[in-house]
Amino acid sequence: MSFKIIRTNCCGLDVHKTWIFACIGITDSNGRTEYKQARFSSFTKGLQELCDWLVKYNCNDVCMESTGKYWIPVFNILEKNNLWITLSHPKYTKPQKGNKTDRKDAKWICDLYMCGMVKPSFIPPADIRHLRDLVRYRFKLTCMITGEKNRAHNCLTVSNLKLDEVFSDIFGKSALSITEQILQHPGEFFDVKPFVDGRCKTPIEEIQAAVDGIIAPEQAVKLRQCLEHIDELDRHKAEIEREIFRLSDKYEVALNLIRTVPGFDKNPLTAIQVLSEIGGDMSVFPTAKNLVSWAGCCPRNDQSNQKIKSTRISRAGSYFKPVLVQVANALIKSKKHPEFTTRYRRIKSRRGHKKAIIAICRMILTAIWHILTDLKPYTPEGFLESRPVNEAKILTASQALNLMRQRGYIIKDDVPVMN
Repeated sequence: MSFKIIRTNCCGLDVHKTWIFACIGITDSNGRTEYKQARFSSFTKGLQELCDWLVKYNCNDVCMESTGKYWIPVFNILEKNNLWITLSHPKYTKPQKGNKTDRKDAKWICDLYMCGMVKPSFIPPADIRHLRDLVRYRFKLTCMITGEKNRAHNCLTVSNLKLDEVFSDIFGKSALSITEQILQHPGEFFDVKPFVDGRCKTPIEEIQAAVDGIIAPEQAVKLRQCLEHIDELDRHKAEIEREIFRLSDKYEVALNLIRTVPGFDKNPLTAIQVLSEIGGDMSVFPTAKNLVSWAGCCPRNDQSNQKIKSTRISRAGSYFKPVLVQVANALIKSKKHPEFTTRYRRIKSRRGHKKAIIAICRMILTAIWHILTDLKPYTPEGFLESRPVNEAKILTASQALNLMRQRGYIIKDDVPVMN
């Protein structure tokens, strides 16, 4: 079996932690391919030698797998040397098992890329990649803060200190003041009234009963370390946010356009999260459907023998999709944007809540693609399509009420007004 050769001079890289195996395929006018293979160190000196070796054979087209984080320094140095790099997911370049070595892997990647059988991954520009790295690190810090808060909560629970029953936030001003007093004087009875803010609606008697517990010395040490760690993580998070805002200043035009989309105008970091994942140039996505597919917000293609095996969404967009779902869950509760609530109710009645939320995420992504492509603010006219009423169709009162219930409306009986 032979495939049509699209690239007559290209290179395949098999990237590892310490070594990089390279294979250049050079095809002449008669269709005969000659291979040049070499191994290079993953140190900066070795990567520069790789660039010189590629220049020696006049090869400017490189393909490699996205192996962990090891591909990033290789990509950065090759990019600085004005080489065209194609990054591919390992599942698209996976060789046959049983006859596999590092050199054969590099040759296999070269052959696939030579015949145009490699699906490239989307790699944004360097400044967007730096912004994305900081935004994702901020997300990790948020998860770490949540984990420490859960551990502090466990310390209070095992000590029978029911602060979560009387305060909506056990890390608020009043609850932290009481916790600090407990840590400074463990096992001692004290009056909680001086430590409770005047705006607190919970009666003092209930708060006093909630702190009628004894914290063990070991739990006090653990709770103190958790609270100090939370404060330290908050400082790190604030510093990272300042750097994020500094890097995003040059994209103020794109961010202002994204903030015109409903749900992105409250927190300025929400629009920055979107920009850090997809960038500001939508030319890399030919259509809005390509962007939706890249983000993993559309059904997969899994069909064999005219049977659809699965329509589940993919795992793509692990950092991007949660932001869209969070915004979508807020939009469906708003009365200001009927274009989202109407579609959510229509799909939920047939497919359920989860599929309806993903459909709203797709609407949001489609709107973002159009406003960044056309450089125009968001307008709901594209979603509010006029649906002509079929006058020939007649429903009974019970059928009309049933239809309204399926659309998500709650039917209540009219209550007569007493004079």
